[in-house]
Amino acid sequence: MKITEVVCQILRVPNVQAKTASSQDTVLVRIRTDNGLEGIGEADSSPEVVKAIIDAPFSHNIACGLREILIGENPLETERLWKKMYRRTMYYGRTSVTITAMAAIDLALWDLKGKLFNQPIHRLLGGKYHSTIPAYASILFGRDGSETAEIGRSWIEAGYRAVKFGWEPMGQSEQLDIELVRGAREGVGDATLLIDAGCVWDARTALRRANRFSDYGIEWLEEPLHEADLEGYVWLRDRSPVPIASGEGECGREAFRPFIDRHALDVYQVDLSRNGFTEAAYIRSRVEEIGARLCNHCYTSPITVAASLHWLSTCRDAFLFEDCVEDSPLRHELTLERVQAINGNITVPDGPGLGVTLNEPFVAEYLIAESK
Repeated sequence: MKITEVVCQILRVPNVQAKTASSQDTVLVRIRTDNGLEGIGEADSSPEVVKAIIDAPFSHNIACGLREILIGENPLETERLWKKMYRRTMYYGRTSVTITAMAAIDLALWDLKGKLFNQPIHRLLGGKYHSTIPAYASILFGRDGSETAEIGRSWIEAGYRAVKFGWEPMGQSEQLDIELVRGAREGVGDATLLIDAGCVWDARTALRRANRFSDYGIEWLEEPLHEADLEGYVWLRDRSPVPIASGEGECGREAFRPFIDRHALDVYQVDLSRNGFTEAAYIRSRVEEIGARLCNHCYTSPITVAASLHWLSTCRDAFLFEDCVEDSPLRHELTLERVQAINGNITVPDGPGLGVTLNEPFVAEYLIAESK
């Protein structure tokens, strides 16, 4: 069996809003073989940038577009193909958006492998510990504490027992920050509350906020610092009264390694659409070695939701699943299957590969660019 096509499609919903939500567009990768199989994947990044990395022609031996690297290869050899892509993109890759493009391809290769063997990916990864996982509704803050409280109440009424609020307008002032968290706690009642700051503070300010937020019993404080501030995270994690979470922006093992080596986080958040199964399996093993916790990051389509479920189910101590509840057609209609929590729990797919099927009329309606 050989790879014959690497198709790259960009989908975008109309009227994209100026907000921190990657459920408004996606880059879809479809890998096809000479025996008629197709695997699918996606990347959470700028779709046009990922497409350029896949489409790029040969420049020299370590600066090559991904499609050219893959055509004619055996898609089952996922580990070798990851290393080949990594080696042949060294001059523009390593921990960058190139890894996200490789992740989309890696998801598609594992999906294809699962379809060939008629097995779910979690079984190919070594086996699942969990068939269902408690899910938290992942949503943005309201404009103020009152609106945030209303949002929280709505998701508790929808059956969730955990809610995470994130990003804007947090970081504008201490008064507003505390008002937002107070409103969030009021809205969710006794349910699990998670706060995502969105990379807005220095370490000392983050520690002050962590101390104030601890009064509201938050489960974790996510990305209080800029993503690359390794020393800041080490300093903060050693002093914070609440667990510190981060990792959603990291691409590949080289990006995660210093955070794991320094025990910089309590919760390592791995985005499958930025890492792929091959790297995520390595990261899982390293994080479990140091006794820290793992969670997925996911704010895109059912493809990444399904991939995240397969991976997180193989994590021994998985305790929460990020369930994007953005009201976006891309989040709910890209696949024929709706992959969403019911009564606060989300079920791991058991079908071959990812266990989801593209809704081709939806793809055709929202397609804005394609190459192969």
